[in-house]
Amino acid sequence: MKNSKFLFIVSFFAFLLFSCAKKEEAYFDPRGVEYAGAESCIQCHKTIHENSFHTSHANATAPASMKNVWGDFDSGKDVFAFDDHSKLVMETRNDSLYQVLYKDGKEIRAYKLEIVFGAKHAQTSVYWKNNNTFELPISYYKSVHKWGTSPGFSTQTPLFDRKIVNDCYACHSSNIGAKAKTTQESYLFGEDFEDFISKETIVYGIDCERCHGPAKKHVDYHIKFPNMKEARDIVSYKSLNNQQKLDACAICHSGGDGIKIKSRFEFKPGDRLLDFYRQNVYSKNDVHGNQAGLLAQSQCFTKSETMNCTTCHNAHQNASTDNISYSKICMSCHQTANHTETTKSKIVGKLKNDCITCHMPKQASNAIRFQLSNNPEYSKYYLNTHKIAIYPEVK
Repeated sequence: MKNSKFLFIVSFFAFLLFSCAKKEEAYFDPRGVEYAGAESCIQCHKTIHENSFHTSHANATAPASMKNVWGDFDSGKDVFAFDDHSKLVMETRNDSLYQVLYKDGKEIRAYKLEIVFGAKHAQTSVYWKNNNTFELPISYYKSVHKWGTSPGFSTQTPLFDRKIVNDCYACHSSNIGAKAKTTQESYLFGEDFEDFISKETIVYGIDCERCHGPAKKHVDYHIKFPNMKEARDIVSYKSLNNQQKLDACAICHSGGDGIKIKSRFEFKPGDRLLDFYRQNVYSKNDVHGNQAGLLAQSQCFTKSETMNCTTCHNAHQNASTDNISYSKICMSCHQTANHTETTKSKIVGKLKNDCITCHMPKQASNAIRFQLSNNPEYSKYYLNTHKIAIYPEVK
């Protein structure tokens, strides 16, 4: 009898320990119980997941760890001088990265890099303060492989008070919780001012569920019925009409100077962009950020009923740097290009291999300009325009 009681007690506690361990292992997505988390996609979509994991979408935001942060630290190329007295030095301290402000050789304050934005052309960092994030004044630019001023920052005075609000994360992450206070002014201009944002609720980068919608039901169903090949309870892009496909990309790729109606975090594939965000008639359609607005001005787009972002881009891979691959897409419609004899003489050997250089040339962004240390001149940030057109000035 005693042995039976002993075995029962041991079994009971073993059950409790096992249950607790299982609960600790369970994943709880900060977006809600209807979300499964991107890791749940690996079992059935391993190749797609592995490809997507390395894209600039997936790494649009990331923790500021050693492996995620670009640029030189402690190597002699890590100093940005504001004047003869003030400088910002990139330093490594106890396995963390800092931008450290010195005045006349004396350390004033060290700002820890907490989150990095960007994984393709440039990268800027933020630090946490009073439950909000603030952009650091120096960013890293791949085009010159150097540190320069973050867009809009001064080379004269190191500033640390630019708040990175919830709406910035709405295009660079898959979730972050915020408590907003709304004033009459913010209501009129479609802006919310956060009291705080929550560290615990961030989902870094653009993940599977940001583009395909909540997947908990989908995952549960296909685990239960693994032989079912038809996808259930998930949004497939093939099922969307052309406008819905465009809207799913344009929710983030239509610039930031329009009129916000609802948080972009609330957008689900299949929703209407106009219910969340409306283009300002005074929008400048900069090459950085407003790819959808520029594409909409292209005759290739206006004369087509099926052209959308995925016509040229695979959302599960980084944009190709091979112009030949894009030219093949162009030539699928433009088998006979109407080039003048003068133009033909200039593009010998390029006619079928490089449509992009002439018809989607690189242009300087007006939204992103930066300065290097001890250099009063602005450096330009070039990106291919998404307005497909004839540019006579391109040689």
